[in-house]
Order: sequence, then structure tokens, then C-alpha cells
Amino acid sequence: LMMARLGSLLLFSCVIHTLSAHSDFFTSIGHMTDLLYTEKDLVTSLKDYIRAEESKLEQVKRWADRLDTLTSTAVEDPEGFLGHPVNAFKLMKRLNTEWGDLENLVLKDTADGFISNLTIQRQYFPTDEDQTGAAKALLRLQDTYQLDSNTISTGNLPGVRYKSSMTVEDCYELGKIAYSDVDYYHTELWMAQALRQLDQGEESAIDKVTVIDYLSYAIYQQGELERALELTKRLLKLDPTHQRANGNLKYFEFQLEKQRKEEASAQEEEQKHVKSQIEKREAQRKRSKDPLPERKKYEQLCRGEGVKMTPRRQSRLFCRYYDNRHNPRLLLGPVKVEDEWDRPHIVRYHDIISDSEIEKVKELAKPRLRRATVHDPITGELTTAQYRVSKSAWLTAYEHPTIEKINRRIQDITGLDMDTAEELQVANYGVGGQYEPHFDFGRKDEPDAFKELGTGNRIATWLFYMSDVSAGGGTVFTDVGAAVLPKKGSAVFWYNLFPSGEGDYSTRHAACPVLVGNKWVSNKWIHERGQEFRRPCALEEAAL
Repeated sequence: LMMARLGSLLLFSCVIHTLSAHSDFFTSIGHMTDLLYTEKDLVTSLKDYIRAEESKLEQVKRWADRLDTLTSTAVEDPEGFLGHPVNAFKLMKRLNTEWGDLENLVLKDTADGFISNLTIQRQYFPTDEDQTGAAKALLRLQDTYQLDSNTISTGNLPGVRYKSSMTVEDCYELGKIAYSDVDYYHTELWMAQALRQLDQGEESAIDKVTVIDYLSYAIYQQGELERALELTKRLLKLDPTHQRANGNLKYFEFQLEKQRKEEASAQEEEQKHVKSQIEKREAQRKRSKDPLPERKKYEQLCRGEGVKMTPRRQSRLFCRYYDNRHNPRLLLGPVKVEDEWDRPHIVRYHDIISDSEIEKVKELAKPRLRRATVHDPITGELTTAQYRVSKSAWLTAYEHPTIEKINRRIQDITGLDMDTAEELQVANYGVGGQYEPHFDFGRKDEPDAFKELGTGNRIATWLFYMSDVSAGGGTVFTDVGAAVLPKKGSAVFWYNLFPSGEGDYSTRHAACPVLVGNKWVSNKWIHERGQEFRRPCALEEAAL
């Protein structure tokens, strides 16, 4: 469109220049005939302009119709809609990139009111950081839940209510973000998906040459010379003059030939030692007692894999009604308790917070949600971190009776004093929201973790689940293999410290990435001070 306008301006410029070179046209038919040709060129240019404007309006109309349908569906259940990570990513992408493209398309001309309004509104739109963050969340979900790119692109995720597919441009965008992070593994996955969709006939402004260029380089960087060479040859069939591809072709062929010669010369020597090497690796594997890396264990537990409790231990877990030694407020309405794990002892309280209380807590928290922070183990300061992706808010007991009532309920059930506990923290997890493995209590190597509070270490954790989560979002304890799934209206509780005051390192836990759905939780961190007579110290360091 801009080129069409530029062409029109140049043509008008040429016409004016031609006309200024002559005067008194009426005195010469010869000169006047030149005007006919000039006018014909002007009409052609005018028609080009009209076609460009019609094309522009048609694009805007299609965009408006598509967005009208999408937003109508989305606002019926905003949290449910944004619970699908692809929907959340595409929202970031639309508002950060595509609405800007629309602004450039419409420009000003006949839409000054819209443009001025859009320009004002754009200052409140997501930024590049938001779009990149949503993209990286999709990559994180892909790894944690072992999803192939096609599954994500087609929107076939477990428990989805609003199926949403990705375009070639969306896949290309993910690949580019991975590429900018020198993440060639994900660059390959998403450029390959973009190419697959192009091969299947999807129309796109992104051409195959561009996609294959990224894809072949990502594959080369991962050491697969033969595949990189094949893709480069395919690129050159599409664009024989591609300068970089022609250079890469020669380089890949040279490197591949060099690699084959080295492999051939080393093959005989390698065969002599292959048996001893196998035996050596087997012996090392038997001697090795290193546990599975925590990251792998964390992801396994999030997928519902990994450590399982033995039937014998499972038989010792019970469900029961509980009134905490005949607490007056629990006598007529004892709470329902279920043992989730034995060591550490993790219990779940069912139907412990009502829907109306949940809505009130969310209503109070939403206006003040801010990016969640963590304690820097070196400086002791609060800071944001990539391994904690959520927003949180703190609610005090005096600001609403509901919060005071909730605090009283926790005290009645646990028997622990809430006066020295931290305020109720409300958290909402974003796209692929997670909190990687961590301890709630301060360790010996960070003695000043809660010094400013003056209430000692965190003796226990109480965690409310304020929403169901369609897929993902569990709380997993990586040291012991426990996994607790969110259930709206329930809460889980565990002690972080032994009665002696020593930290229980088996309570290391994590919040799994939310795959599909919207996760709301609130938690109460209970501190040591005030519990001296409620939970007396034990003589043994690790006494239960």
C-alpha cells in the first residue's frame, strides 16, 4: 500500500514536472495529446490507489470480523479463555505487534479518530517483553509436558475449552525468539513446524525461503550437517541466487567430507575399544549413586510420573473428620482431612474455603497484583526471578472481615498462632506460570532471610487452592516424589521445621507450570514466634 502511494506521488511529481516544461497547451494539439496520455496514466494510478484502498479496507474488515468473533467468545469467560496458553500468547502478540501493524495499515487519512484513540490506548498495551515472555512460556510448557510442536500449534492440549491454533507467523515468531536466545533446539522445532504448515498449503506472508534459512542454520548448530545440507539444497531450488545459502552449501559440503574422512580413519581404532568402553560405562553406571537431576525429577512429577508411594505406605494414609481437640468452633462442623503424604506429613483439608470467600479474596487482590518476588540468597533482598512466574498481592486481616475470618480458621485448625504469621498472600499464575523447586524456610546459609520480620523462621505453610486447573499447575515435592493437584476450595498444610527448629529439607517443593487453565492460590506462612507452647520443641533434632 505504501509503495502504491509512493508510486502515485512519483507519478504526480513526473506529471507536474512534464506540465511545467510546457505552457499554452491549447496552442498545440501535439502538446494536448501528451495530456491525454498523462491523464490515462493518472487514471491508471487512481485505479491502483482505489484497489489499494479497497484491499486495505477488506483486510481491516476481515480483521475486525475475526476479532469480533474472538473477543465475543473470550469475554464470556476471560479467565477460562486465557487459561489456554496459546490464547494468552496470541493476545500478547496481537496487542504488541499486530495492532501496531493495523495502525500502520490504516494510517491516518479517513480514520484520524480511530488512530488517535489507538495511539492513546497503545501506551497501555503489552510490550515486547510481554510477547517474548508469553512465547518462552510456551517453550517451557513444551519441555515440561513433552509436547510436540504440532500438538501445541493445532491446540490439542488436554482439558482445553477454547481450542486455538497457531499460524505460520506464530510458529515463526516462536522460532525467532528461541533463535535470539541462541536456543537452536527450539528454533528447529518451531521453524520446522512453520515449514510443515507452509508445505500443507497454509497461506502466509512468511515464505519458505526465510523459514528454511533459519531451520538449516539451527540444525547445523546442533551438529547435523547432512540435514542442514539437504535443507540448504531445498532452499536453493526455491531461490538459486540466495547468497548465504550458496556460501553455506560449499561450507557444509566441505565440513561433511572432512567429517566422513575423520570418521573413516577413526572407525577401525574405535572398534578395537568399543567393547571395553561399553564395559567401562556399565561399571560407572553401577557405581554411580547420583540421583536424577532435580530439574528432570521436577518435570517428571509435573507430568504425573516419577516416584510413587508403596502400597504399604499408602495404606497408612487416611481420611477423617477433625476438630483439633474439640475446638469450640469446630465441634459442630469438623473439617474433612485427607493425608496426602507421610514423610513429610502433608495433609489436605477439603471444602475449607467457600466460593464466595474465594471471590472476595480475588476481588481484593486483583487491583494490587504485582510480579512475585523471591529472596536473593546473597543479598537477602527481594527480587524478581525467571523461575517464579506469577503475580501476587498481600491482604491484611483488618481490611476485610473475610480475611480475618480466614486467618481465624487457619488458627483453629492448625492450633498455631496467626499473630506472628505473614499476611495472606494471593497469587495468580500467568502463561505457563510456575515456581521452580525451593524451600519456604530460611536455611543456615541465609540466616537473615526473615530478620526484618523479627518472628523467626517459617515453621509451617498453609496453601489454599482457589481454582481448579484443567492441566498442570500441581504442587510437587521433588525430594520425596509427592504430587498434590489443585482442587478448588481445598487447602494443604505441612511443617517446614522439625519441632527442634531444624529445617526439614524434604519439604523442598515447586509449583508446576500451568498448562491449561487459570491457577489462583493463597497461602499463609506461619512463623516460629508465638508457637513455643503450641508446638513445643523436641529433644531430638529431626523428631517429628
